[in-house]
Amino acid sequence: MKKLVMGIMACLCIGLLFTGCSGTKETGTKLVYWSMWNEAEPQGQVILRAAEAFTEETGIPVEINFNGRDIRMTLQPALDAGETIDIFDEDIERVNNTWGNYLLPLDSYISQTYSTTGGQPFSAVVNKTLLDLARQIGGGSVKAIPYQPSAFITMYNKGLFERAGIVSLPKTWDEMLDVCAKLKAIGVAGFVVDDAYMAALFGYVIDRIVGMDATLAMVNNNDFSGPQVLRFGQIWENMARNGYITPSSAANVYPAGQVNDFASGKAAMYLNGTWLPNEIKGNAPNMRWGSFAFPAIDPTGDGPEANNFGSQCFGINKNTKYPDEAFRFVAWLTTGTWDAALASESLGIPMANASEWPPALAEAKAVVDATTKRLPWAVGMENTAEINAKIKENFAKLITGEFNAQQFADAMAR
Repeated sequence: MKKLVMGIMACLCIGLLFTGCSGTKETGTKLVYWSMWNEAEPQGQVILRAAEAFTEETGIPVEINFNGRDIRMTLQPALDAGETIDIFDEDIERVNNTWGNYLLPLDSYISQTYSTTGGQPFSAVVNKTLLDLARQIGGGSVKAIPYQPSAFITMYNKGLFERAGIVSLPKTWDEMLDVCAKLKAIGVAGFVVDDAYMAALFGYVIDRIVGMDATLAMVNNNDFSGPQVLRFGQIWENMARNGYITPSSAANVYPAGQVNDFASGKAAMYLNGTWLPNEIKGNAPNMRWGSFAFPAIDPTGDGPEANNFGSQCFGINKNTKYPDEAFRFVAWLTTGTWDAALASESLGIPMANASEWPPALAEAKAVVDATTKRLPWAVGMENTAEINAKIKENFAKLITGEFNAQQFADAMAR
């Protein structure tokens, strides 16, 4: 009888070895995660270490495929082919709208507690605004978990503002013109832009003139004949004539604007994202960063309360064999130690309420917290390639002086 028991135990030990549980806490589970980051990026480095720590803690291996931004082209064919992918990530709107048919609803998971949530439900310890956005984009259900939140606001060089004697941030366009005049007096342009953000600048200014709904209607109807376009032209014809925008802006191809003009101190402001400090930290390691919402322009438009914000997000494949384990890993990355590390090492915004914002984004937090109206990206101006290209071409001609305001408006109306 003793020999029989020993034999059974030996068989069980061999079975455990083959199910991957020798020295681990889970059996037979491996998560496959397709990442939008490159391994060398700060986000990729943190995620790699986080996965190793997760495996050590849980015994669940995580295989990471670093796709970089090519994931926008590679993920869909792989999903369609039935390739094993448990978790994937990208922009919150792309994940929900482009790959939404593959998403596992996560409402039941966000109400549970995890090892990194301090005994509280996941939904109680993360950014409510972003979670609500995920629910909205998901059609009333949370189908993706935001992380690496971002906002599109005015990033500025605090050192240059101080040199120019600027003591308060502009909330109106008249105040913005005063700021630009003070900057010009010390030999610095107010703004820089490049081809990657021209359409977004156009969208924001039009929003501040006529509001979001009227701005989106221009895109939806492909109608740029309204007086707001002439008003835009007059504003930026004046900005260019006064030297309040760098001359190179017309020809800047990303990332020339942020590297050659902003990081070098030739321009003090850049309508850009909260990702900018991370992108140019090597070019401007000593910059003291500030942020404010793009100011109001006309009473009929929106004001500083309206901004674009969003995030990257994690989606879990509805066909995964391991949904519970997949969400445990997502919670591991978006709360606790690794959420804080992602924010710190990428100079980004954390997802968990308890994680600290990097000093470079201290003022950005106040802007995000005060935002009560979410604008879509570029206020719709990048929704079609044709509109995006038309804005770039004509805006470049406007700030070089090839077009005056009326010529700009006429060209946009064609």
